[in-house]
Amino acid sequence: MAVLLYHYYAPGWPKLHRLMAGPHFPVSCARALQNKVRGLGCQRIFYQGSTKMKLVSLNTGLPREVVWHGINVTTGIFKQPVEGRVALRKLNLDGDRQADLTVHGGRDKAVYCYPVMHYGYWKRELPGRDLPMGMFGENFTIDFGREDINGAELSENVGLPEDLVHIGDRFSVGSAEVVVTQPRLPCYKLGVRFQLDDMVKRFLFSGRSGFYLAVTHEGEVGAGDEMKAIRQPRDEHSNSISVSDITRLYIAKRYSDDDARAVRRALQVAALPESWKEYFRERLQRMNVQV
Repeated sequence: MAVLLYHYYAPGWPKLHRLMAGPHFPVSCARALQNKVRGLGCQRIFYQGSTKMKLVSLNTGLPREVVWHGINVTTGIFKQPVEGRVALRKLNLDGDRQADLTVHGGRDKAVYCYPVMHYGYWKRELPGRDLPMGMFGENFTIDFGREDINGAELSENVGLPEDLVHIGDRFSVGSAEVVVTQPRLPCYKLGVRFQLDDMVKRFLFSGRSGFYLAVTHEGEVGAGDEMKAIRQPRDEHSNSISVSDITRLYIAKRYSDDDARAVRRALQVAALPESWKEYFRERLQRMNVQV
């Protein structure tokens, strides 16, 4: 079983302290200890070691016109698995496009990732529905196996990939390199894809958002490629925040003091897009919290 170490430091501590998730130290315990050390002023710096993340399906598609409630809608959400090596560029994969570039695509949303483990959840939620790879409009369908990126066994009762993947996490995949930028906040076109009016609400409620990647180094990718974590400098992860926490803070109606501190931490993450930072700054200003 892969084991992955989280490193922490605090002002005045002479050395790094390590938080390990593995077969004898489940991620639920690791998360509890993580909260404890954060309270002592510690910060997550980076994670290292082997991961079990693997690109199991590479999906692309071009915009098409469909009918939704009697209205013609153009959408690029329909993706199909493709074989072979595909060029991953700064804006998207070759053969992939978005319809409405005002809200989709761009450098911060070059690639959308969705964990394959979530398909099991949706098959239970939507019995009898065919769910081929790419059904959620993702470009990368990712397999975390039975282990999360920390090497701990992954189950729906312990944690989701969105709890463990952080904004600013960097990976190599194929000959390309990418960085996690933001969770997905779906528009109504997810409902168009599923032909369900309440699909967006169900998607958000599930906590299974997936996440977007920016491309830091162009290259070629293909199904079967591993996504390997890239070790990062201390300052890049001293204000780390998970994909699920960013989603929660975005949709929360009100903030606790801890939430406000988390938002201020998120504002220091370089990979978080400026549009998200502007939203969070406005939220803090309404609370009269100094940014």
